[in-house]
Amino acid sequence: MTPTITASEARDVARRWVEDVGSRTPSFVGAVLHGSINWLGPNDVVLATSDIDLMLILDCGPAQPTDKLGKLRYRDVLLDVSSLTEDELRTPEAILGQYHLAGSFAGRSVIADPTGRLTALENAVTRDYARRRWVRERCAHALAKVRNAPAVCSSDDLADQVMGCLFPAAVCTHVLLVAGLRNPTVRNRYLPTRSLLAEYGRSDLYDTLLTLQGCADVTADCVRQHFAALVVAFDAAKEAPKPPFPFAADISDAGRPVAIDGSRELIEGGNPREAVFWIAVTYSRCMKILGQDRTPDAIEGGYLRLLGDLGLATFADRQRRRQHIAAALPQVWDAAEAIMEQNPNITD
Repeated sequence: MTPTITASEARDVARRWVEDVGSRTPSFVGAVLHGSINWLGPNDVVLATSDIDLMLILDCGPAQPTDKLGKLRYRDVLLDVSSLTEDELRTPEAILGQYHLAGSFAGRSVIADPTGRLTALENAVTRDYARRRWVRERCAHALAKVRNAPAVCSSDDLADQVMGCLFPAAVCTHVLLVAGLRNPTVRNRYLPTRSLLAEYGRSDLYDTLLTLQGCADVTADCVRQHFAALVVAFDAAKEAPKPPFPFAADISDAGRPVAIDGSRELIEGGNPREAVFWIAVTYSRCMKILGQDRTPDAIEGGYLRLLGDLGLATFADRQRRRQHIAAALPQVWDAAEAIMEQNPNITD
């Protein structure tokens, strides 16, 4: 992606892809921009380390679509294409209570709508998006996602167990970002959370969030070493056959700007601790692709050293981490409540 492309230009490219390609998908009924693009102004620059999330809306009954095109380049823009059933968008209320979805219908997100139904939903969601009832419900939705995450023992796969700690810890930031009417972004979630907590006088909570991720005390040199090991693992995994698990296709040349360059950008920008989450997630996905039988010793050793530094080396460590995350939830919720109470943009 060209570093100087604007959000308006990226939206136009996404719209053209839908017209040229996406609209031919069976059961296609529309398309919606998803994620961070919706939080940018028309003239804001889309960074080379970002992709444009795009959801195709399909009329295929209650079953969730299983095919995810994933990352692809179109006219020099990196798109990340997924799908959603029309059944999941029955009413504005069904959208307003889902923290990962509501922001994608809160204005300017619908880019294809042959029937006009998506635009009507968007108008209704935009109208009620900042109402206290719905902000609180979305915060509770994020909190429930942490509480209801599958237990560590639900999988024998090491990478699954590790991600079963990384993501619940990271979703704690979403509880807070949603309370602040901020974008619950994925890879970069810690930086905006740090800013939000500082704005509301709760910077004391930030180290707690990093501790839940296992990176509160890591040094910049340590993070650089783990990043270098990740690059080796990524280069090996992108050439390996992809097993059928979500996001496997992101470990590819197309996905490199987000998976690798994005983490490098955080480190070089003086935010090494904030890079750890995505380094660990990407390394875990590489391990799942390579598998226990195909992983070179050096790559496996790099992964185990990363887990050791994050305090996730053993099964008992991972179980304890999940307990610590659960124990921190009341503190996270109290902070979210305080942010909602002080947020001048939330209406009754």
